[in-house]
Formats: sequence, C-alpha cells, structure tokens
Amino acid sequence: METQEIWDRFNNEVYFFILKKVNDKTATGDILQNTFLKVHKNRSQLQDETKLRAWVFQIARNEIANHFNKESLYVAKTHNDTDTPLQNYQYICCFDKFITDLPKIYRDVIELVYIQGKKQHDAAEILNISLVNVKARIRRAKDILKKNFNECCKYELDKNDCLTGESNCAVCQD
Repeated sequence: METQEIWDRFNNEVYFFILKKVNDKTATGDILQNTFLKVHKNRSQLQDETKLRAWVFQIARNEIANHFNKESLYVAKTHNDTDTPLQNYQYICCFDKFITDLPKIYRDVIELVYIQGKKQHDAAEILNISLVNVKARIRRAKDILKKNFNECCKYELDKNDCLTGESNCAVCQD
C-alpha cells in the first residue's frame, strides 16, 4: 500500500486521536505531519500488512511523546532558570516561611527541583516516586504557595506573569 493510500485511509482517525491526546490543533497538525513523514520513510519496514493500522498508530503515539518531551524541555528551559540564584527570590515577603510550611511531600519536591536545581526525573529517583507524581506534587505545591502569597502578602501575578504585591506584609513585620 502506498503512502497516499495510507493517508486516505487513516488521516482523519489519526488526526482526532492526536487531537484528543494533545488538545491543541496546531500541535496536532504538526504531529500528524511528522507521523505520516515517518510512515512514508519507514514504509518498507512494515512486514505484515494486517498490522498497518497498529503500526501507524504506534508512530503517532511516539510522535505525541516526542511532542511532550520537547515541550517539557522548552518549559524547563524557560521556567527553570538555574542562572538566577535563590537569593534573588528571598527578598520576597514570607518566601522562606511558605516553603517551610509546605507539607513535607510537597516541600521535598520543591526543594529538590527549584532550590537544589535537580531535574524532575532525578527528583523522582531520589524520592522513589514516579515522574508523574513529582509533577503533580509540584503543581499542588505551587497552588498552595500562590494561595499563601495572595492571602498573606496580597501578591498576585501581573499581565507579564511577574509577582507583584506588598513587599512587607503585616505578618513579616511582627
């Protein structure tokens, strides 16, 4: 079967499969294109024609994984700037107090990833938990920290996602 026939037969199904996984039309188009490029390049490797559909979907799954891996690397590079020393954040009112007050399961992850600069994968190994669990704990810890900063110090994120608020709240002045 030629690539065009494979495209005609599976493109809609694969498109909606990818869209369901990534929930982004632009990314879906890119992943679909990469999927069928690999189908075209590697068509000769398929031995059993009865497994064509499974083969195409496996390529799509791999491309989805590649997309999320690239995205997480980009997010890590833009949001986990290890060139900025921790001291730059310690002038923020209640910073140390809020980190210390986090429940231990969240504090350990935050300290490993954001204070010690470990990669999330390494933190998962150190804590003997899954990477998914590390990400969930980080997300929950950030939610707790945002809530605490907003309630105590009236900090908020401005339109540029920068923290703004009172530099010395009533709690810190006690």
